[in-house]
Amino acid sequence: MKPRILVTNDDGVHSPGLRAAVEALYADFDVLVVAPERQQSAVGHSITLHKPLRMEPVSVGGLPVRAFQTNGTPADCVVLASLVDPPAPQLVVSGINVGANLGEEIFYSGTVSAAMEAAIQGLPAFAVSVAGTEQVFFEPAAAYVARLARLLLEVSLPSGSFLNVNVPNLPAGELREARLTRLGRRCYANQLEKRTDPRGRDYYWFSGEPCEADSTPDTDIGAVHAGFISITPIHIDITDYALLERLSAEAHRFSFGEAQVAGDAGK
Repeated sequence: MKPRILVTNDDGVHSPGLRAAVEALYADFDVLVVAPERQQSAVGHSITLHKPLRMEPVSVGGLPVRAFQTNGTPADCVVLASLVDPPAPQLVVSGINVGANLGEEIFYSGTVSAAMEAAIQGLPAFAVSVAGTEQVFFEPAAAYVARLARLLLEVSLPSGSFLNVNVPNLPAGELREARLTRLGRRCYANQLEKRTDPRGRDYYWFSGEPCEADSTPDTDIGAVHAGFISITPIHIDITDYALLERLSAEAHRFSFGEAQVAGDAGK
């Protein structure tokens, strides 16, 4: 019996990246696709609570896999797949995303959030993105997806952990091997442009350019810039343990007794 894999994304069920991943996986795995019906980039880890969720059968490039589109978010897709169409998958693959998810981008990415939701649900997972938005080379990334999927069914990930994979947008012959990396720093210089619609109402267009504050060779950013596939282990526990230890030395300053709270409330 083939191992069951859930494939999802944030680019939408009809994205070429998702199809490339499915094409690379369906021969060796029991592939289930549950993906958003439309583009959901940068939705982060949102979960739908205030509207009904629907799942509709759909074809993914005519491939022989069960596939559904939903009006939910990427994180919703993982929950839906596990609860609506049991048994739960043995592995979750989120992608292949168009555009990199490096550094702080993981906190905004729907692609990464789907893999994170899988980790929360106790499922091994990885997110995979190609660092390009035009003339994207999906084939090398898809080949690596299949290779990594087979590996992760043999090598267990720790509870609460998943992998964030970024592949340079290069042909197979120019792509370098995979490297284990840490997150770099890739913040954005945010811009907010005010415009006016034809009816005279103001609206705002949000944009920003990345500014890399840490892109040394051991980071995901540095590896991808040098042509290497980047594999960054991520854990859902984002506690700052160094700061926790430092603040513990002055824990008494953060402690408020009932009398202090009552006194402050009366001011």
